[in-house]
Amino acid sequence: MDTPLLAKRVPGEPRLGEKASYRRTLTEADVALFIGVTWDVNPLHTDDTYAAGMRFKRRIVPGLLTASLLTHLGGLWAFMATDMHFEFLGPVFIGDTLTAQAEVIEFDPARRMVVLRCSCTNQDGQEVLRGEVTGFPGRFES
Repeated sequence: MDTPLLAKRVPGEPRLGEKASYRRTLTEADVALFIGVTWDVNPLHTDDTYAAGMRFKRRIVPGLLTASLLTHLGGLWAFMATDMHFEFLGPVFIGDTLTAQAEVIEFDPARRMVVLRCSCTNQDGQEVLRGEVTGFPGRFES
């Protein structure tokens, strides 16, 4: 079942190499709700006929919906992002099951800044998004 992880708060500082991941299958409803919030009415996301004549031959999920899956992981760590860079590597389709992962690759304790390496892979193991996110880790409590 693709349910969000419950927040796990652990005391102490972020550790290099610490990872979190989760899996979610994107649905028609997810796309409709995202488009309703963002008004991203690009026909590549909304129009089957239009999308059929384009590069991927069917509608694709908005790229920022894919990237937003990583915010769940940030929420687990009470992470406040200040900078995000994403590279969209391949299409995501309605019905795809994505695994979102974030890993602590840098931690500056003096500034309390963390850099996360992030990725999303589909059910076929293809990386469809990669990125880096910089920000402040939360103060964890038990």
